[in-house]
Amino acid sequence: MRQAAQEVVRTLREAGHRALFAGGCVRDLEHGAEPKDYDIATDATPPEILRLFPKGNTVGAHFGVVLVRRGGFDFEIATFRAEGAYSDGRRPDSVTFTTPEEDARRRDFTINGMFFDPDTGAVIDYVGGEADLKARLIRAIGDPVARFREDYLRMLRAVRFATVLDFEIEPHTWAALKVRAPHAAEISPERVREELDKIWRSPRRVKGFDLLVDSGLMGVLLPEVVNLRGCEQPPQFHPEGDVFTHTRLMLDLLPPEADVPLVLSVLFHDIGKPGTYSYDAEADRIRFNGHDKLGAEMTVGILRRLRYPNHLIEAVESGVANHMIFKDVQRMRTAKLKRFMARPHFESELELHRVDCAGSHGMLDNWEFLREKAVEFAAEPLIPPRLVNGHDLMALGHPAGPRLGELLTQIQDLQLEGALTSREEALAWLAVHAPMPDSAAKTDPA
Repeated sequence: MRQAAQEVVRTLREAGHRALFAGGCVRDLEHGAEPKDYDIATDATPPEILRLFPKGNTVGAHFGVVLVRRGGFDFEIATFRAEGAYSDGRRPDSVTFTTPEEDARRRDFTINGMFFDPDTGAVIDYVGGEADLKARLIRAIGDPVARFREDYLRMLRAVRFATVLDFEIEPHTWAALKVRAPHAAEISPERVREELDKIWRSPRRVKGFDLLVDSGLMGVLLPEVVNLRGCEQPPQFHPEGDVFTHTRLMLDLLPPEADVPLVLSVLFHDIGKPGTYSYDAEADRIRFNGHDKLGAEMTVGILRRLRYPNHLIEAVESGVANHMIFKDVQRMRTAKLKRFMARPHFESELELHRVDCAGSHGMLDNWEFLREKAVEFAAEPLIPPRLVNGHDLMALGHPAGPRLGELLTQIQDLQLEGALTSREEALAWLAVHAPMPDSAAKTDPA
């Protein structure tokens, strides 16, 4: 990718233009990380860029940006520019093509405001980005209040960079972020979701969680999580404290590579507790009857609010709705247990159960039981092909309807438990337990 980016720079320079790597790729190179993409800044105008790259995508040309494909990679080539007011809190009303220094000063944070000459290896820094990179600081360029007012998504980006890079947010920038946090409600749900997902995918997601809470952003974007504060739990099962503390502790116990559905399942698994809190005086204990069902409903509402795709909503809803069932697994019949373990999101839900227990009473007996059962059942599919099907039963004279489904389930239960192992055994069981009248009986279906 870097070689292809250098070729783009070379093409611009051979035509007499100035061209440099810009923004996040410079930050990553200086930080010793491999850039995920390379942006290029130049004094060439969009028409001049398109003359050199006639297949370029002109979608962003109004803002001085042309998308160019080279060597199988896409590169944004942006003309050095200054920006007008941001009346919509997202995009500038106008742009003016200008100098590299002015271009640097319109960017969000100092560590993202540097340029890099790929030929000489020199960093061009007008905003103090190198010093802040060494000091591990996220600092807004210029007035932080003005930077955030231009685009409120920058508040979430500050938290994301601090999380992913493990940097601190510079005090003035942090103070401005806290003041402007209520305006996060004006950010489009899709943009919020994208930034939050990058935070949740980071191994340092707990740091991001804390920054979101302490800044006030969590209260604006996910108030259901903040509402967990002060929701006390029965100490015999939750010595760690209230639901908020429990949830945060679970996040910290997740493996670094945890995916977004699992992280969201942890965040939301107990959000139904404040709404179902009750005190059982006779038993002298707190109860949350039905919190899993309410939590699943709330989870769907939150994820739809953030415009998540249906497949992800389904996965997270399943985790929240089923997390209390794990306490019963050792009492399940083998057939029911196999069906439970064969569900599409079981492995993620099992990890949710592990950190739920580890973040509270610490008893992992059900988790260990399921791990052992997974080894025991590994020799064959959890749900093998049925020994007989509905067509077979109807061919024998059984009418379509609920009773047919009940018979199929009974036979499959016996199959899953090893009591029936062949088609012949299944048909023999039917002859004994669900015989047909002689007038309705038919031959064994082929």
